[in-house]
Amino acid sequence: MTNTTPARFRAGIRATTFASMLALVLVACGPGGNPSAVPMLPEIDPVGMQEILAVSEKPVVVNVWASWCIPCRSEAPLLREAHAQFGNRVTFIGIDISDSQNNARAFLDEFGLTGFDHYFDPSGSVPAVLGGNGVPLTFFYAPGGELVELHFGVIDERALAFNLDEIMRRS
Repeated sequence: MTNTTPARFRAGIRATTFASMLALVLVACGPGGNPSAVPMLPEIDPVGMQEILAVSEKPVVVNVWASWCIPCRSEAPLLREAHAQFGNRVTFIGIDISDSQNNARAFLDEFGLTGFDHYFDPSGSVPAVLGGNGVPLTFFYAPGGELVELHFGVIDERALAFNLDEIMRRS
């Protein structure tokens, strides 16, 4: 089976990088998204997250974010594009920490991140149990919940493509 190329993914991202960055600047200066356009995020705790990972039949990308996190704003379009391209082969999960429901939902609406599962962790306990603290964090899991990589800080297209390749190779 031929691997659907992260190189093609990187090329598509490069083509939209300038437009995405310009949109980020314009959106950051504007009023933000509409929280009422996105349903309430279900709360999650460490046990619930570990259960989701343990039963996963596909690789999983878990991104930890917050609406007040500036680097999270810069990686949101990249994660949206990755989900659009690989969401049929990889499960994408977002965990909003130390935030409010309204701000989290406005963030998701603003960046069009409504295509994959997002959870609300107001205490921020989930990432600590998974092995990291702070935002943004991106965890990459093989099917069944084996941690393959933890990326601290804002993720770029190169690191995302490399780690997507790695977890898809293990499925």
